[in-house]
Amino acid sequence: MASSNWKPTASMMAIKKRGALYHAIRNYFAQQDVMEVEVPMLSLSATVDVYIDSFHSVFRAVSDTQTCYLHTSPEFAMKRLLSAGYGDIYSMGKVFRNGESGRRHNPEFTLLEWYRVGMNEQQLMDDVTKLLASVSSFFEVKRCSYLALFQEMLGINPHTASDDELCQLVEKRVDKQLKGLERNDCLDVLFSNLIEPEFDVSSEGLAGVFVYDYPASMSALAKIKQNEEGQNVAARFELFVNGVELANGYHELLDSDEQLKRFKDEQKKREARGFPVYPFDQHLVDALEHGMPDCAGVALGIDRLLMLMMKTADISDVVAFSFDRA
Repeated sequence: MASSNWKPTASMMAIKKRGALYHAIRNYFAQQDVMEVEVPMLSLSATVDVYIDSFHSVFRAVSDTQTCYLHTSPEFAMKRLLSAGYGDIYSMGKVFRNGESGRRHNPEFTLLEWYRVGMNEQQLMDDVTKLLASVSSFFEVKRCSYLALFQEMLGINPHTASDDELCQLVEKRVDKQLKGLERNDCLDVLFSNLIEPEFDVSSEGLAGVFVYDYPASMSALAKIKQNEEGQNVAARFELFVNGVELANGYHELLDSDEQLKRFKDEQKKREARGFPVYPFDQHLVDALEHGMPDCAGVALGIDRLLMLMMKTADISDVVAFSFDRA
């Protein structure tokens, strides 16, 4: 008897809703005069983020072979376009991350990423709210700093607490078996286990909470700035909708030397943990040296947005074929 695994995992209604969502998103950006761009999915470089693994393949030319990587985000290529003077741009398409599979994750997924010239991260949060409200039942509940959340819910300052204090809090409040974690890992465990669940408010619509001013050590590709207390923080935000992380945005780093340093630091972290060490994108460093305009950018998961809109907790319900049927 033939297997039924040839069938789609998503319903026809879900597929139609995806198409309608794409149309609504493109309509919003058309009204905002933001240009859609398409960038390469395959590259000779990869992200060197210690928490993200890339798929790789081999390009076989007549007399040579080269290792290539599927992009985990269109970010680097889009920043090269920004540096070339393209202005406000967005991209909506497939990206790929190795090792990510489950109810909320698929190795390939659809990412919407956009950049607004002249905006900072707070102004970009306004833009995210406007976009989501125009395509769904989204409404913004509040904006909270990372510091305020830790002080209110855990009684500590995440920027000034010692590594030992954070480790002890993890053992006491989360799991006593979690010993010897690095600082950022402690903060992530505390946030995901003790703070993030509080964002899952009961609501008929899509209720959004923005968290901003992350620790400087979590800056990734964001600028470093000082908060009102004079502490260095990352000009970065994340959006949580009904308890689900949906978007991650930055007031973008413009310093080519600092970008190069961060790339090399991430490579060292990967090497120290025994992870594959990928080649970083020298083209991006060169583009920043040429000069990228002051801007803010954000990446938003389309599949997760559809899951929220359709009130499902399983990504297979919103993609035509989940990974096990691809």
